[in-house]
Amino acid sequence: MDRREMIDRAYAVKKRFLGMYRSANAGHVGCSLSCTEILVFVRFGWMKDRDTLLLSKGHAAAALYSILAEAGALHENDIATFYHDGTLLAAHPPVNGIADIPFATGSLGHGLSLSAGMALGARLKNESRSFFCVSSDGELDEGSVWEAALFITQHRLNNLIWLIDRNGLQGIGRTEEVMALEPLADKLASFGFFVTAADGHDFGSLQEARNRCLGRENTHGAPGVIICRTVKGRGLRSLENTVDSHYLPLTDEQYGRALDDLAAEHQKLTGGGTRAG
Repeated sequence: MDRREMIDRAYAVKKRFLGMYRSANAGHVGCSLSCTEILVFVRFGWMKDRDTLLLSKGHAAAALYSILAEAGALHENDIATFYHDGTLLAAHPPVNGIADIPFATGSLGHGLSLSAGMALGARLKNESRSFFCVSSDGELDEGSVWEAALFITQHRLNNLIWLIDRNGLQGIGRTEEVMALEPLADKLASFGFFVTAADGHDFGSLQEARNRCLGRENTHGAPGVIICRTVKGRGLRSLENTVDSHYLPLTDEQYGRALDDLAAEHQKLTGGGTRAG
Protein backbone atom coordinates (compact mmCIF):
# COMPACT_ATOMS: atom_id res chain seq x y z
CA MET A 1 0.00 0.00 0.00
CA ASP A 2 1.44 3.38 -0.98
CA ARG A 3 1.64 6.51 1.13
CA ARG A 4 -1.48 8.07 -0.38
CA GLU A 5 -3.55 4.99 0.34
CA MET A 6 -2.35 4.96 3.96
CA ILE A 7 -3.25 8.65 4.35
CA ASP A 8 -6.76 7.81 3.11
CA ARG A 9 -6.96 4.84 5.48
CA ALA A 10 -5.90 6.97 8.46
CA TYR A 11 -8.54 9.56 7.60
CA ALA A 12 -11.26 6.89 7.43
CA VAL A 13 -10.06 5.27 10.67
CA LYS A 14 -10.10 8.58 12.57
CA LYS A 15 -13.54 9.56 11.31
CA ARG A 16 -14.90 6.20 12.41
CA PHE A 17 -13.47 6.17 15.92
CA LEU A 18 -14.29 9.83 16.60
CA GLY A 19 -17.89 8.92 15.83
CA MET A 20 -17.60 5.95 18.17
CA TYR A 21 -16.29 8.12 21.01
CA ARG A 22 -18.97 10.79 20.49
CA SER A 23 -21.81 8.24 20.39
CA ALA A 24 -20.52 6.55 23.54
CA ASN A 25 -19.65 9.86 25.27
CA ALA A 26 -16.37 8.17 26.16
CA GLY A 27 -12.86 9.36 26.88
CA HIS A 28 -9.40 8.25 25.67
CA VAL A 29 -9.80 10.18 22.42
CA GLY A 30 -6.29 11.62 22.64
CA CYS A 31 -4.74 8.18 23.09
CA SER A 32 -6.25 6.94 19.82
CA LEU A 33 -5.30 10.05 17.84
CA SER A 34 -1.74 9.65 19.09
CA CYS A 35 -1.22 6.23 17.57
CA THR A 36 -3.49 6.13 14.51
CA GLU A 37 -0.79 6.46 11.88
CA ILE A 38 1.41 3.93 13.70
CA LEU A 39 -1.38 1.34 13.68
CA VAL A 40 -2.34 2.07 10.07
CA PHE A 41 1.28 1.76 8.96
CA VAL A 42 1.81 -1.55 10.78
CA ARG A 43 -1.49 -3.08 9.69
CA PHE A 44 -1.55 -1.93 6.07
CA GLY A 45 2.08 -1.15 5.30
CA TRP A 46 4.13 -3.78 7.10
CA MET A 47 2.23 -6.83 8.34
CA LYS A 48 1.84 -10.00 6.31
CA ASP A 49 -1.04 -12.46 6.52
CA ARG A 50 0.20 -14.55 9.45
CA ASP A 51 1.68 -11.68 11.44
CA THR A 52 0.20 -10.40 14.71
CA LEU A 53 -0.36 -6.89 16.05
CA LEU A 54 -0.78 -6.39 19.78
CA LEU A 55 -1.89 -3.00 21.12
CA SER A 56 -0.37 -2.86 24.57
CA LYS A 57 -1.81 0.62 25.20
CA GLY A 58 -5.28 -0.89 25.29
CA HIS A 59 -6.97 2.36 26.29
CA ALA A 60 -6.69 3.27 22.57
CA ALA A 61 -9.00 0.36 21.78
CA ALA A 62 -11.32 2.44 19.58
CA ALA A 63 -8.45 3.08 17.16
CA LEU A 64 -7.74 -0.65 17.04
CA TYR A 65 -11.41 -1.53 16.45
CA SER A 66 -11.58 1.05 13.68
CA ILE A 67 -8.43 -0.39 12.08
CA LEU A 68 -9.98 -3.87 12.16
CA ALA A 69 -13.17 -2.54 10.58
CA GLU A 70 -11.10 -0.87 7.88
CA ALA A 71 -9.38 -4.20 7.24
CA GLY A 72 -12.71 -6.07 7.04
CA ALA A 73 -12.11 -8.01 10.26
CA LEU A 74 -15.00 -6.27 12.03
CA HIS A 75 -18.37 -5.28 10.58
CA GLU A 76 -19.81 -1.78 10.93
CA ASN A 77 -22.66 -3.39 12.90
CA ASP A 78 -20.02 -4.45 15.45
CA ILE A 79 -18.63 -0.92 15.57
CA ALA A 80 -22.10 0.39 16.46
CA THR A 81 -22.01 -1.68 19.70
CA PHE A 82 -18.92 0.14 21.09
CA TYR A 83 -19.33 0.61 24.87
CA HIS A 84 -22.80 -1.01 24.87
CA ASP A 85 -23.86 -3.69 27.36
CA GLY A 86 -22.73 -7.14 26.22
CA THR A 87 -20.42 -5.79 23.51
CA LEU A 88 -17.10 -7.31 22.51
CA LEU A 89 -15.93 -3.77 21.79
CA ALA A 90 -15.38 -2.60 25.33
CA ALA A 91 -13.24 0.32 26.53
CA HIS A 92 -10.20 -1.98 26.42
CA PRO A 93 -9.58 -4.90 24.03
CA PRO A 94 -11.41 -8.06 25.16
CA VAL A 95 -9.91 -11.29 26.41
CA ASN A 96 -11.47 -13.34 23.61
CA GLY A 97 -14.06 -13.21 20.89
CA ILE A 98 -12.16 -11.20 18.25
CA ALA A 99 -9.71 -13.29 16.26
CA ASP A 100 -7.34 -10.41 15.52
CA ILE A 101 -6.98 -9.48 19.20
CA PRO A 102 -4.81 -12.20 20.81
CA PHE A 103 -4.89 -10.87 24.39
CA ALA A 104 -6.83 -8.44 26.56
CA THR A 105 -4.65 -5.38 27.09
CA GLY A 106 -4.85 -2.08 28.88
CA SER A 107 -3.58 -3.35 32.20
CA LEU A 108 -0.48 -1.45 31.24
CA GLY A 109 2.96 -2.98 31.02
CA HIS A 110 1.95 -6.49 29.94
CA GLY A 111 1.78 -6.21 26.16
CA LEU A 112 5.49 -6.45 25.49
CA SER A 113 5.82 -9.59 27.62
CA LEU A 114 2.89 -11.20 25.80
CA SER A 115 4.41 -10.28 22.44
CA ALA A 116 7.76 -11.72 23.49
CA GLY A 117 6.13 -15.01 24.44
CA MET A 118 4.36 -15.25 21.09
CA ALA A 119 7.57 -14.41 19.23
CA LEU A 120 9.56 -17.07 21.10
CA GLY A 121 6.80 -19.62 20.58
CA ALA A 122 6.78 -18.98 16.84
CA ARG A 123 10.53 -19.43 16.68
CA LEU A 124 10.40 -22.71 18.59
CA LYS A 125 7.78 -23.96 16.13
CA ASN A 126 9.85 -22.77 13.15
CA GLU A 127 7.06 -20.45 12.06
CA SER A 128 7.93 -17.56 9.77
CA ARG A 129 5.86 -14.86 11.48
CA SER A 130 6.42 -11.37 12.82
CA PHE A 131 4.90 -9.74 15.88
CA PHE A 132 4.31 -6.02 16.41
CA CYS A 133 3.77 -4.48 19.83
CA VAL A 134 2.59 -0.87 20.17
CA SER A 135 3.23 0.54 23.66
CA SER A 136 2.61 3.90 25.26
CA ASP A 137 5.54 5.76 26.75
CA GLY A 138 3.68 6.07 30.07
CA GLU A 139 3.60 2.30 30.52
CA LEU A 140 7.39 2.26 30.44
CA ASP A 141 7.08 3.18 34.14
CA GLU A 142 6.21 -0.49 34.69
CA GLY A 143 9.06 -2.81 35.62
CA SER A 144 7.51 -5.63 33.61
CA VAL A 145 8.27 -3.71 30.41
CA TRP A 146 11.99 -3.66 31.17
CA GLU A 147 11.97 -7.32 32.18
CA ALA A 148 10.40 -8.10 28.80
CA ALA A 149 13.02 -5.95 27.09
CA LEU A 150 15.79 -7.98 28.75
CA PHE A 151 14.10 -11.22 27.67
CA ILE A 152 13.71 -10.06 24.05
CA THR A 153 17.35 -9.15 23.64
CA GLN A 154 18.57 -12.19 25.58
CA HIS A 155 16.76 -14.44 23.08
CA ARG A 156 17.42 -12.13 20.11
CA LEU A 157 13.76 -12.09 19.15
CA ASN A 158 14.15 -10.12 15.94
CA ASN A 159 10.77 -11.43 14.77
CA LEU A 160 9.31 -8.88 17.21
CA ILE A 161 9.13 -5.17 16.40
CA TRP A 162 8.40 -2.83 19.31
CA LEU A 163 6.88 0.57 18.52
CA ILE A 164 6.70 3.13 21.34
CA ASP A 165 4.11 5.89 21.11
CA ARG A 166 6.27 8.69 22.52
CA ASN A 167 3.79 11.50 23.04
CA GLY A 168 5.31 12.65 26.34
CA LEU A 169 2.06 12.47 28.31
CA GLN A 170 0.51 9.92 30.62
CA GLY A 171 -2.58 9.74 32.78
CA ILE A 172 -1.29 12.01 35.56
CA GLY A 173 1.07 14.37 33.78
CA ARG A 174 4.09 14.63 31.50
CA THR A 175 6.32 11.58 31.40
CA GLU A 176 9.49 13.53 32.16
CA GLU A 177 7.90 14.96 35.31
CA VAL A 178 6.24 11.75 36.54
CA MET A 179 9.17 9.41 35.87
CA ALA A 180 11.75 10.63 33.38
CA LEU A 181 12.53 8.27 30.50
CA GLU A 182 15.27 10.16 28.73
CA PRO A 183 17.76 9.31 27.38
CA LEU A 184 15.33 6.62 26.21
CA ALA A 185 17.17 5.63 23.03
CA ASP A 186 20.43 5.13 24.90
CA LYS A 187 18.73 3.02 27.56
CA LEU A 188 17.15 0.74 24.97
CA ALA A 189 20.38 0.47 22.99
CA SER A 190 22.22 -0.58 26.15
CA PHE A 191 19.84 -3.54 26.40
CA GLY A 192 20.85 -4.70 22.92
CA PHE A 193 18.05 -3.31 20.75
CA PHE A 194 18.51 -1.71 17.37
CA VAL A 195 16.92 1.65 18.15
CA THR A 196 15.62 4.14 15.63
CA ALA A 197 13.12 7.00 15.70
CA ALA A 198 10.31 8.24 13.48
CA ASP A 199 7.69 10.95 13.25
CA GLY A 200 4.78 8.78 14.31
CA HIS A 201 2.30 10.82 12.28
CA ASP A 202 4.23 10.66 9.00
CA PHE A 203 4.09 7.54 6.86
CA GLY A 204 7.30 8.38 5.01
CA SER A 205 9.20 8.66 8.28
CA LEU A 206 7.71 5.40 9.56
CA GLN A 207 8.72 3.67 6.31
CA GLU A 208 12.29 4.91 6.69
CA ALA A 209 12.42 3.61 10.27
CA ARG A 210 11.11 0.23 9.08
CA ASN A 211 13.83 0.08 6.43
CA ARG A 212 16.50 0.86 9.01
CA CYS A 213 15.25 -1.93 11.30
CA LEU A 214 15.28 -4.48 8.48
CA GLY A 215 18.26 -3.19 6.52
CA ARG A 216 22.00 -3.04 6.66
CA GLU A 217 22.09 -0.43 9.40
CA ASN A 218 20.98 -3.16 11.80
CA THR A 219 24.30 -4.92 11.32
CA HIS A 220 23.72 -7.65 13.90
CA GLY A 221 20.05 -8.36 13.18
CA ALA A 222 19.09 -7.18 16.66
CA PRO A 223 15.47 -6.86 17.80
CA GLY A 224 14.15 -3.51 16.62
CA VAL A 225 12.44 -0.74 18.53
CA ILE A 226 11.04 2.40 16.92
CA ILE A 227 10.52 5.44 19.12
CA CYS A 228 7.60 7.19 17.42
CA ARG A 229 7.41 10.89 18.23
CA THR A 230 3.73 11.80 18.43
CA VAL A 231 1.29 14.37 19.80
CA LYS A 232 -1.46 13.25 22.14
CA GLY A 233 -4.86 14.33 20.85
CA ARG A 234 -3.34 15.43 17.56
CA GLY A 235 -5.87 17.38 15.51
CA LEU A 236 -8.11 18.36 18.44
CA ARG A 237 -7.22 22.00 18.87
CA SER A 238 -8.89 22.33 22.27
CA LEU A 239 -7.31 19.17 23.71
CA GLU A 240 -4.11 18.61 21.71
CA ASN A 241 -1.03 17.84 23.82
CA THR A 242 -2.96 17.94 27.10
CA VAL A 243 -3.65 15.40 29.84
CA ASP A 244 -7.34 16.26 29.41
CA SER A 245 -7.30 14.49 26.04
CA HIS A 246 -6.60 11.27 27.93
CA TYR A 247 -9.88 11.42 29.83
CA LEU A 248 -12.44 13.88 28.51
CA PRO A 249 -15.15 12.88 26.02
CA LEU A 250 -15.84 15.14 23.06
CA THR A 251 -18.59 17.71 23.17
CA ASP A 252 -20.75 18.08 20.07
CA GLU A 253 -18.88 21.28 19.24
CA GLN A 254 -15.46 19.64 19.61
CA TYR A 255 -16.60 16.68 17.53
CA GLY A 256 -17.76 18.93 14.70
CA ARG A 257 -14.52 20.93 14.76
CA ALA A 258 -12.47 17.73 14.84
CA LEU A 259 -14.18 16.43 11.69
CA ASP A 260 -13.58 19.75 9.95
CA ASP A 261 -9.91 19.73 10.97
CA LEU A 262 -9.47 16.14 9.82
CA ALA A 263 -10.97 16.95 6.44
CA ALA A 264 -8.73 19.99 6.06
CA GLU A 265 -5.62 18.01 6.99
CA HIS A 266 -6.55 15.23 4.58
CA GLN A 267 -7.02 17.70 1.75
CA LYS A 268 -3.67 19.32 2.56
CA LEU A 269 -1.87 15.96 2.55
CA THR A 270 -3.49 14.69 -0.64
CA GLY A 271 -4.24 17.80 -2.64
CA GLY A 272 -7.94 17.04 -2.42
CA GLY A 273 -9.97 13.99 -3.31
CA THR A 274 -9.87 10.51 -1.81
CA ARG A 275 -9.44 6.92 -2.89
CA ALA A 276 -10.86 5.32 0.22
CA GLY A 277 -14.41 5.50 1.50
